[in-house]
Amino acid sequence: MVVGLVADPGLPTKVAQALGGKMPAELSRRVSAEVTWDIRVVCEVLPLNENDQTPLLQSTYRVLPERGWDMVVCLTELPRQAHGRPLIADVSVSHGVALVSLPALGWLGLQARARDTVVDLVARMARRALGADHGSSGQDRSLGRAAAEWLSPTRTVPSEYEEIETYLALVGLRGRARLLVGMVRNNRPWRLVPSLSSATAAAAAAAAFGIFFASVWGLADALSAWRLALINLVAVVAMAAWLGLYNGLLERPIGNQDRQLQPMLNASTALTLLVGVACMYLLLFVLTLLAALVVISPDFFQHSLRHPVSIADYAKLTWLTTSMGIMAGALGSSLDSEAAVRRAAYSKRMEQHRLRQDS
Repeated sequence: MVVGLVADPGLPTKVAQALGGKMPAELSRRVSAEVTWDIRVVCEVLPLNENDQTPLLQSTYRVLPERGWDMVVCLTELPRQAHGRPLIADVSVSHGVALVSLPALGWLGLQARARDTVVDLVARMARRALGADHGSSGQDRSLGRAAAEWLSPTRTVPSEYEEIETYLALVGLRGRARLLVGMVRNNRPWRLVPSLSSATAAAAAAAAFGIFFASVWGLADALSAWRLALINLVAVVAMAAWLGLYNGLLERPIGNQDRQLQPMLNASTALTLLVGVACMYLLLFVLTLLAALVVISPDFFQHSLRHPVSIADYAKLTWLTTSMGIMAGALGSSLDSEAAVRRAAYSKRMEQHRLRQDS
């Protein structure tokens, strides 16, 4: 049986390529060892319809006879939802097509969850052609698997559409939390640091200011740890809020589908910015601490503070100056283009989604 994996460019393609070499053995073990499984991986931009959603049948059904595939599973990094429930996948067993939304698989263990989901979908479609008991080990009907499915936030939900038999949906707060962190992971918040060159330069310059002025040393020494932590928190939140509001990253919904997903989209954008700024903070903290250890001699530092110093005193100074730097970085981010900020805050498909909204 020939199984096609059609993936959006970027993360979905990486996941599909990683699955391609492992799936034959997994399918032989979980579905049927009497079948030779041939996995074909294709990187292809899945088309969007007028609602910016990836239509299942239009995207995949036509390619089966053209490419000689028995079934196809598509992977996209766009979040999907139906009737207020986040979707992991929808599947048409009769047509041999399925669509998987990677954000719904969460952050940790993405490869393992993607493998299990794709194998499960292929098993559902293959058993129709092979017969329900063909080569089946009975694993899917075990009590252990039933208990695991009951504890899982994943549920199989019947579809109201004729061409799609079932949805694989997330339920409850755990399901929504998993979708949210998956959306943040897809946005890759760590890209914020190299993308915002002006903000990073302004933050580094302001942090360096504190290293060279003894008045800042005394202030850092006088502040308690909880005050420094509060300043830290305010600085990170302020910069994330500035980036989001100044660049218009939080948007109003357009259309019914967007209205259902918009709270989650805006929450993922806000969390992406917070995590990205936190990454910038950690990097700046490490660099500023190294600079302080090199520039400020322990004897002079001790003379200025009028008490013996240790690495903790250097850390307190770095803590304050890094927070000062992040606040300055928020202003410096105004010099970065809106397009650069959007590229840093969104995955490629979400950026296309936002551009379609704006137009």
